[in-house]
Amino acid sequence: MNKDKCASLPFFSQPEQAEDTFFYERQLSKQGFSVIAGVDEAGRGPLAGPVVAGCVHLSFDCDFSSYKDSKKLTSRKREQAFTLLYNSDAVVGVGIATVAEIEQINILQASLLAMKRAVTDCCRNKIRIDFLLVDGKFAIPMDIAQQPLVQGESKSSSIAAASIVAKVTRDRLMATYHEKYPQYNFIQHQGYPTKAHRQAITEYGPSPIHRKTFKGVREFFEAPHN
Repeated sequence: MNKDKCASLPFFSQPEQAEDTFFYERQLSKQGFSVIAGVDEAGRGPLAGPVVAGCVHLSFDCDFSSYKDSKKLTSRKREQAFTLLYNSDAVVGVGIATVAEIEQINILQASLLAMKRAVTDCCRNKIRIDFLLVDGKFAIPMDIAQQPLVQGESKSSSIAAASIVAKVTRDRLMATYHEKYPQYNFIQHQGYPTKAHRQAITEYGPSPIHRKTFKGVREFFEAPHN
């Protein structure tokens, strides 16, 4: 099997039943891939804070239905799923790209960098991943066979689990930033561009963790026109 070719071409059709969120993992196993992981990120849209990625390898005998798109879960349900993951035999990795990296290489490249770091972290747990299911349109710049899946969190439990890891980890980071910069109320909006967040930026100016290149923040650093 040419895994490089497989990584760049559709390798099987969509599942007939959308609720089967372990279809891709089973089909990949039938093709000879033994260690399959899902990858997703959280934090592309906020005006502040890092972008965080998760990478998760689920065992084939797990209750995959426990893991759903993090955006469709309440905060309490995400925390429960996060704890379940770490108490199971799932293998989990986390990767972070900083605000400085986001500003240097742009948010898309920083997201892919965070994903790459999450995969590397996952592999430190003495597993050798041979296929990645990646949320979104873009492949991760790594020498591993992979398939990007648009709206992958609703199609693959492995990606859904990774989305939970990324979201909960990032929310916890933003809670620590809230303690340092309470005037922005990061614990409530996690840096996303809510009306209250924009008002706080207007009142207090950007903090050190605000993304200077993002609209809604960069205006505070642009030279006034004469």
